[in-house]
Amino acid sequence: MTPAADSSDDRCETVDILLVEPNPGDTRLFTENFRDAKLVNTIHAVVDGEDALDFVYQRGEYDDTPQPDIVLLEPQLPGTSGMEVLAELNNEPALCEIPVVVLTSSTVGEEIVKSHDLEADEYIRKPVEPEEFIEFVQEIEEFWFAIVKHNDG
Repeated sequence: MTPAADSSDDRCETVDILLVEPNPGDTRLFTENFRDAKLVNTIHAVVDGEDALDFVYQRGEYDDTPQPDIVLLEPQLPGTSGMEVLAELNNEPALCEIPVVVLTSSTVGEEIVKSHDLEADEYIRKPVEPEEFIEFVQEIEEFWFAIVKHNDG
């Protein structure tokens, strides 16, 4: 007889990740590396700020998608910028609890976001080389598990 999985273990629940990334090559690398990770997840990818906001508000073509558990946000987006998306998420009571990880290309990226009087939950340097994506995914996992542990405790 095999033991039943503990349904209270949050690590068994699917984590819905919204990736806001305009570069299709990076989106593919993110998706592949998250698929191979230990974290049970579903990646939803959008390419611009308008789609990101439609996704989190579950409107338009995203009306039947789950609200994301975490948002990975590239600040440099076409149209509605990542700064505008972050400001909207921070200022909307129904959305401000969604953790946002800003993907920066350098420490300058973090400073730019903060210079707009905006604050993300985490800033993680965006991988440049394909092999860096594994480390990146591990950082996201650690961040996610820290949130789950903090909210449970």
